[in-house]
Amino acid sequence: MEIKEITNIRVRFNETDSLGIVWHGNYISYFEDGREDFGKKHGISYLDAKSNGFATPIVESICKHKLPLKYGDIAKIETTFVDTLANKLIFTYKIFNPKGQVVCTGKTIQVFVDDNGELVLNMPDFFESWKKKKDLI
Repeated sequence: MEIKEITNIRVRFNETDSLGIVWHGNYISYFEDGREDFGKKHGISYLDAKSNGFATPIVESICKHKLPLKYGDIAKIETTFVDTLANKLIFTYKIFNPKGQVVCTGKTIQVFVDDNGELVLNMPDFFESWKKKKDLI
């Protein structure tokens, strides 16, 4: 099962390069905007993990560019939580321009680490509870 959330952003001037298009590295930041919005709306934010004694660093990120965004564009970020049996947070992304065209796709994978920065192999209780609440378990 997948859970999706849509986030709207406006491309700011400082996110563009001398050609007037979004600099490629900013798309990863847009993924984070989508992920943070998803987390707040679905109760699985960075602060939720932190309050339970965990951090969720990204261990993999993929970004595929198809079309550019430009200064002033209102873009939509479709963030999808991909369920897995592994103790990971997997998100996929599609970013759309104002015409509804896909400009970028991507994926991030996060793991859980404890307060000492040690990798946690077993699913944290709060994450397991969240998955049960979302009918993922």
